Amino acid sequence: MTTGLIPGGQPPEPQPTDEPMPRQRLDPAGEPAPHADERPRSSVITARAAASFEPVGRSVATARSFVRDTLQGWGFADIVDDAVVLTSELVTNAVVHAGTHADVLCLRTQDGVRIEVSDRYPEREVPLQSSAVSMSSPDREGGRGLQLCAALATRWGVDYTPTHKNVWFQLDLPERPVGTRTAGPALPADLLPLADGRVRVAVLQIDRKGGISAWNEDAEELFGYPASDVIGKPLTDLAAWPHTPGTGTGIAEALGLSRWEGTYGIRRSDGRVSQVYASHLRVRDTGGEPSTVCLLVRDHERAVLQTPSRVPAGDQSTSSDGQSTDPFEVFIGSPAPDDLDGLLQRTVERARDMLDGDSAFLLLATDDETELEVRASTGLPSARQRFARVPVEAGPGRYGSARMPAVHDDLAAVPGAVPLLTGTGMRSVVTVPLKVEGRLTGSLGVAAEAPGRYTNEEALRLQFAADRIALAVESARLGELERLRRGSLSFLVEASDLLAGTLDRDQTLALMAQMTVPTLATWCAVYTIADQASEPYLSYVLHEDEELIDGIKSLLSKIPPPDPVPTPGARVWTAPGEVAHQAALRSSMRSLGLAGGPAHRVASGIGPTLSTASAVGGETVVLPLVARNRVIGMLTLGKPTDEHFRQEILELAEDLSRRAALALDNARLYSERTAISQSLQRSLLPPGLPQIDGVEVEVIYRAAGEGNEVGGDFYDVFPIGNGAYGFAIGDVCGTGPNAAAVTGLARHALRLLAREGLPGPAVLERLNSAILDEGDRSRFLTLLYGELRTQDDGSAELKVVCAGHPLPLRLRQDGTVTAAAEPQPLLGVIEDLELYEETVTLDPGDVLLCVTDGVTERREGTRMLGDDGLADVLTTCTGLTAGAVAARIMRAVERFASDAPSDDMAILAMRVPGLHMEV
Repeated sequence: MTTGLIPGGQPPEPQPTDEPMPRQRLDPAGEPAPHADERPRSSVITARAAASFEPVGRSVATARSFVRDTLQGWGFADIVDDAVVLTSELVTNAVVHAGTHADVLCLRTQDGVRIEVSDRYPEREVPLQSSAVSMSSPDREGGRGLQLCAALATRWGVDYTPTHKNVWFQLDLPERPVGTRTAGPALPADLLPLADGRVRVAVLQIDRKGGISAWNEDAEELFGYPASDVIGKPLTDLAAWPHTPGTGTGIAEALGLSRWEGTYGIRRSDGRVSQVYASHLRVRDTGGEPSTVCLLVRDHERAVLQTPSRVPAGDQSTSSDGQSTDPFEVFIGSPAPDDLDGLLQRTVERARDMLDGDSAFLLLATDDETELEVRASTGLPSARQRFARVPVEAGPGRYGSARMPAVHDDLAAVPGAVPLLTGTGMRSVVTVPLKVEGRLTGSLGVAAEAPGRYTNEEALRLQFAADRIALAVESARLGELERLRRGSLSFLVEASDLLAGTLDRDQTLALMAQMTVPTLATWCAVYTIADQASEPYLSYVLHEDEELIDGIKSLLSKIPPPDPVPTPGARVWTAPGEVAHQAALRSSMRSLGLAGGPAHRVASGIGPTLSTASAVGGETVVLPLVARNRVIGMLTLGKPTDEHFRQEILELAEDLSRRAALALDNARLYSERTAISQSLQRSLLPPGLPQIDGVEVEVIYRAAGEGNEVGGDFYDVFPIGNGAYGFAIGDVCGTGPNAAAVTGLARHALRLLAREGLPGPAVLERLNSAILDEGDRSRFLTLLYGELRTQDDGSAELKVVCAGHPLPLRLRQDGTVTAAAEPQPLLGVIEDLELYEETVTLDPGDVLLCVTDGVTERREGTRMLGDDGLADVLTTCTGLTAGAVAARIMRAVERFASDAPSDDMAILAMRVPGLHMEV
């Protein structure tokens, strides 16, 4: 995104073109709107802001933030929400639906704001005068931009050229500021405010939980909801609060005040918002239960409820015309800013003007009054030192005159008395404390470049002003802290959910960085420690500007990592900033030819070096990642040049680091255990298939369940001796690790017993005894076991025992399929088994197919593949190699049902090659 802000600038003049630029706008019905035919020409543009957004989905959220921040900065909070909604829809149409860049231009006038959204795909739904246009349904995700413009904007329209389309809308400011209270004198009847024939006053009662408990007939008439539809619902579901969250009083806070008056909207049953003027009164019933009574009238009838403004009883002053005024309003100006930053900035500007100073600054005290934090300044080159902290009582750079008014005639004589002014050129300064009920809440100072400018008289004047604003500043600060705490809780809840959603180590590292940048810091780096004997390793680096990541990573890799200290809390780490500054200085000197050889050899590297130095030149802090009483890494957060962290942000980062450390350690444990599990599972599989002269052997194995390499099904092919080979395919009851344990027992026992020279029935009978000896851990086992010997005539002789297993199928060269054995009892059920073996001869070209029940019991709804289905597939495999037969069977099984297999599957195919093998 590229942006530009030009205060007081004029919109660019249109470039002449060879073709006319028609400007047309249609309402949703397809007819020209009466008030959208022309853009306003009489308003004077007082400021403009522009931004361009790439055609990616995240640009929509970025555009919303751009418009919201711009309008908030201009003081247009009343129309922010409507402007953001319209911009969001129009930018979505451009970057998501049209797939082009979107250019957003905000123009400020005395009456409101005009916003233009341009894209580069004019062929997409451009309304034309000559044809009716059917607008999109409001339920659709896209295509609602023009409908919303028609519903919300004062004026709107569409300009288009062969290469661009520009949709613009204008929002006028309301005639009265939100929440304004005024008193009116006695007026003649013809000058009284207009109202409907019958003034309706909606009476609502809101319980302590914010739910509506009473709703009168006038409320039904004004908003269209019967009482039965709204009783019990939160008022916040209906209220369209005009303030942007985080910058003013919310509806929930307003309901908790003893009395409140102001303006907001109520969403009617038809979906439109009706502006109302409200008077809230907090009451309690005889049982002590609190509730809020809300009286609401139409906004243009606000005179019915509006009360006259009152002057505070205490500490009044009189203006030149004899009217009483509030000293606070005299100093700050009316109306006073609603937000803390605006109030502090207005304060330092008025203090500077009041004492005719060159600069002014204001610091706020921490809760324990041990440090002061820079929050506002004017006229100082150190304005970027916002949120820098200095101690009040002791320590280097302490603020020695915070608790009492002080005048310094010449700072050159007492260097460091006011740390904020060090190196600024200011010589004289007057500072006064901000106190509330005897408690230090801040410090206000005014400074001048000339020495000896201020006396005790100026200090008393500034202290008088500070006493008038201290309570308002503290109230605004507490409100800001409360909003920050609420936001911090939401942030931590979301962070915990994200961290708990993955057990992948790399993804956990990425989430840690992405949650801190840019919310908490400009850049971050994560160091990990494998064990107590290992050095910290730089695992992840992130900067809000992706082009700077490589430079920071290179810088951090060249300096020793921070010490892995388990002490909780953030500690300052100065090494990155110092090393980056030195590297940038050396690069600059070499580029000037002062050292290091010709300039052209290093010129190409100067830019990245300087950029990296600027990126890490601010405050850098390190937080330990401690999990299970061990330091497993460090989270490093940084700011660009001259910027510092707020104390509240560091506390939030500390909370996040604790959660992130546990998530990272869980991911490590999961990775280790997964590696162990996979290693153990792989040990249960045969090392490989032996090469048997005169017989092709192919196996396909699939274990059910995520992360399982071995399940309840198993196979094995192994040499016995004297040219004989044993083969087995079995199925243990169940799946997963428990079944895999029996799998390992069966496979290894088969090899040992077969190599002892025992016949097939004896091998299985002894295996049956071993399974039963497992006791409660024993499981049923179906097993097909056989011994294979090749013959001189090219055939192969097989001796087979089928203990409860799906019967092996024999495919002859003529395409006939028959069972190659008879069923016998399965293993692991009874102690005394009487098994026998059967002899099968595979002629050249014959195939023996052995499968587990995961193949034959493959289901799709009520259908099952079954033995007959498997035989049908096998008949199509005449002339194929053993590998091709196994692959065709597996494809048929997978295609039989759309769902993923829920049971283990094993396929063993053996083929005696014919004289003329077909491939």
